[in-house]
Amino acid sequence: MRGSDERTGSLFSYVDVETRMRKDHPLRAIRALVDDALVAMDGDLAALYSGIGRPSIAPQMLLRAMLLQAFYSVRSERQLMERMEFDLLFRWFVGLGADEPVWDHSTFSKNRDRLLEGAGAARFLSTLLAQPRVKRLLSTDHFSVDGTLIQAWASMKSVKPIAGSDEPPPAGGRTDETDFRGETRSNATHASTSDPEARLYRKGPGMEARLAFLGHALMENRCGLLIDACLTQANGHAERHAALAMIEKQADRSCAVSLGADKGYDAADFVNELRSMNVRAHVAQNLTRRFGRSAIDGRTTRHPGYVLDSDEL
Repeated sequence: MRGSDERTGSLFSYVDVETRMRKDHPLRAIRALVDDALVAMDGDLAALYSGIGRPSIAPQMLLRAMLLQAFYSVRSERQLMERMEFDLLFRWFVGLGADEPVWDHSTFSKNRDRLLEGAGAARFLSTLLAQPRVKRLLSTDHFSVDGTLIQAWASMKSVKPIAGSDEPPPAGGRTDETDFRGETRSNATHASTSDPEARLYRKGPGMEARLAFLGHALMENRCGLLIDACLTQANGHAERHAALAMIEKQADRSCAVSLGADKGYDAADFVNELRSMNVRAHVAQNLTRRFGRSAIDGRTTRHPGYVLDSDEL
């Protein structure tokens, strides 16, 4: 029998959000781990707030919402609040009831920034990784590292000569049309007026330079979970320096650990520093003429699995 397309509304609606989430949903297990971590760091979160004044968004809700933004690749706080308005799954994970209003995106951003400035997110990640149920998923022997280019939120028009350089500062406002053809710019002579910490950087030969930062991530190889991350200024040595700083925390043990990386990490100083920390460098060889001789020798390449691993990297 064909069903009716008639829309019927009711004066009252009673929705139990908990019963609407299926029992085998992956976010249920994640929510349990997150709640345990938040209970453990309740004292740290309380220290970030004053005892007087207007109540802010609960830091526990902020951290859960930030996790959802990362899990589902939500591009902005405005889109996150819009998604939370109608998505019961998002409301359940964050801790909002079906009838509770969602925060304004600007309010969410201001509260989130204060939490980040107080290193609350970093402590949350370390507390989460220290839980016994999470530790069983993490490898303590084999790791991989990589970096990515993060474009700065600044226009190339904001790149101006640094005060004291030989070039005169250009006239006009920030909206003036500018032709950079034939002009030589470098981080030594120019800087962005919008984001002075951003640096001109290009991913490879022949590619355009952009205002950017470099993001770095350390991953364990058992379940592919992220265990450390950092952000640095963009330069040719930042990836290797960040990798050494992150793997040093995992190398403080009697037996050797391994670190996998792509060809960009094939440098003699980087490989030698890893070996001094008792870390085996599983780095793909860079045999291009531009970089000369590879720092990875037969101690690594003699293993049958190295050819397969280096091809993938």
